[in-house]
Amino acid sequence: MRERARLSFDLDVDICVVGAGLAGLTVAREAARLGASVAVLEGRHVGWNASGHQLGTVMPGYGLAIGELIERVGLDDARELWSLSKQGADYVRSTATEELIPGIALSEGALEVSNVDAGDTLISRLQTLSEDFETEVEGWQVDRVREQIRTGRYFHGIYYPKAFQIDGRKYVHGLAALARRAGARIFEDTPVVSIDPSGIRKRIVTPSARLRASHIVLAGNIHLGAPLRRLSETLLPVWRYAALTEPLGERLADVITFQGSVTDSDGIDHFRIVDGDRLMWASPETTWDARPRRFGSVVQRRIATVFPKLGKVGISEVFGGAVGLTVHGMPQIGQLRKGLWVASGFGRQGLNTSAMAGQLIARSILWGDERWRLFSPFELVWAGGSTGRIAGHLIGMWGRGASAAAGALARYREGARAKERIREARLAEANRQAGTGPPPRRRPPPGGPRPDRPREPGPAGQAEGEGTPIAPSQESEKIQDGSV
Repeated sequence: MRERARLSFDLDVDICVVGAGLAGLTVAREAARLGASVAVLEGRHVGWNASGHQLGTVMPGYGLAIGELIERVGLDDARELWSLSKQGADYVRSTATEELIPGIALSEGALEVSNVDAGDTLISRLQTLSEDFETEVEGWQVDRVREQIRTGRYFHGIYYPKAFQIDGRKYVHGLAALARRAGARIFEDTPVVSIDPSGIRKRIVTPSARLRASHIVLAGNIHLGAPLRRLSETLLPVWRYAALTEPLGERLADVITFQGSVTDSDGIDHFRIVDGDRLMWASPETTWDARPRRFGSVVQRRIATVFPKLGKVGISEVFGGAVGLTVHGMPQIGQLRKGLWVASGFGRQGLNTSAMAGQLIARSILWGDERWRLFSPFELVWAGGSTGRIAGHLIGMWGRGASAAAGALARYREGARAKERIREARLAEANRQAGTGPPPRRRPPPGGPRPDRPREPGPAGQAEGEGTPIAPSQESEKIQDGSV
């Protein structure tokens, strides 16, 4: 294993990046490629948290729903932001190659499935994505979804053919190697004690050395610590764990044939096949830290719920980490003050967003790219501290419960409709066999006499053209009188 380098001597650089996660390493690599001197300070080691423990799905978009994004910034700016997210996905694809990162295990396609029967909503979203945001998508009907994911829990789906997935752990460590190759220096086990962002040359103090830089990029997420606690408190810490099953053999092919990643519209299920016959599956989010192993049984039960045919599967590994969620649902990207930058809040944002942020900030510092201002409407908002964590936990529980109830209701209605169709088909078949069905209408022979149409009754029960009124029957008199 490579020995970790600690910063043990004073250093002057153009750019200091705090945090060796996906965003920070992308900033370091891109800035070094553009000719800047770069130092990365990491309190623990590369990819120790969420950046090194994710399912590796790469697709366009943000954590904020596309409709809400349009409402917040308008259609034109929403398009620009979406275009940036697609550029981030393209960056990961161009980096995650076998030539640059061996064993990256790239596979194509991502499918977002709905937990309820929402075909109208699906059509509207497809039109928005394809027409307004120029994103290649396909709408999948219920039958097609269930043909490849054999469970009754999912209905319609949106397929992203240009989305893909990679080995997330290999990617973050491969990105660090590429950053070093470009000239960036990465110092691990080097926490930041204090930061003085004033002046042209900013000062950073570590336990064993000092560093000066023209620009500081804060990419430490919720772990920036005491020097920047106010920034950390704008994020709600959320933990999510994933489990890797033991090899399932042919059993897995009996329930899943889709080879890309699958996410549900409520953010509860996220899974994909790895190594041909194993499932990698993420657990629901929690706002409290816990031992990863205890979530193995949570994932185990969820798999059995969604795919009863698999039953209780063996779990070989559980991993996870904490991410920071913003109040507004968008990442924090931009300049806090002259020379002090932030790239954070990537919970629920995806690999593409952290890649885009790193590339955008490097170009902003060195090329004067002003597109980071597109994120200005999403300012830093306090996340509520421990109260926010409790509220987030309760909201998450309520959301999962509401989603489960809506899904159960949708499946009940679907089952009721199916039973009704079966009942009607059986009744029709019984009538046919008994000969009690309505007689087929026969068309008169050509040239033959046509039957007279029944004449409309005239006033007071008198038939048209006749002078004798039609007397009501005794039964009809009884009905009119109210007697039986």
